[in-house]
Amino acid sequence: MDGISNEDGATAVKRARNVLQENIAGETMPELSMPPSFSEKRGVFVTLTRNGELRGCIGYPTPMLPLSEGIEEAALSAALDDPRFPPVTADELPDISIEVTVLTPPILVSSPPSERPEAVMVGKHGLIIAGYGRRGLLLPQVAVEYHWDARTFLDQVCIKAGLPPGTWRKDDTELYTFEGQIFYEEEHT
Repeated sequence: MDGISNEDGATAVKRARNVLQENIAGETMPELSMPPSFSEKRGVFVTLTRNGELRGCIGYPTPMLPLSEGIEEAALSAALDDPRFPPVTADELPDISIEVTVLTPPILVSSPPSERPEAVMVGKHGLIIAGYGRRGLLLPQVAVEYHWDARTFLDQVCIKAGLPPGTWRKDDTELYTFEGQIFYEEEHT
């Protein structure tokens, strides 16, 4: 995977934190120096948790924005626009932990649907399923967190898309894999 350094990953997480502090708490944060790699277009997701529970997760699966801009927009969207949760409040920010996942471009799995489980490497791949006018995405770390095998991971990405489990077995669905570099917030507040 053509990734970014751990130092740049720490900057990514710090940038996401600063965006939340500035836009939700109204704080003035010090300007961060953005590494050159942040001007490259990358897919990126920002995941927010509170006391170990998901509080928001939104991002860009394809490289459509420079990484710095993608981090900013994904962080704000995860905090304010994830339809599964009410907007994050300033009072919550000290309890929110941030995770930034920088993605490789999605690659279409070209094997026949019956062989898709063999093409999925749990712990390495994230999945995107597309078919019947729906799309769903699960980050690589999700399968690991829930101890899923490849078939369960495939079924769960179908469910995420609003499709019945097993839809990945159909010829008229597309499956994509991608990889992600995950950076966690070490400390905050």
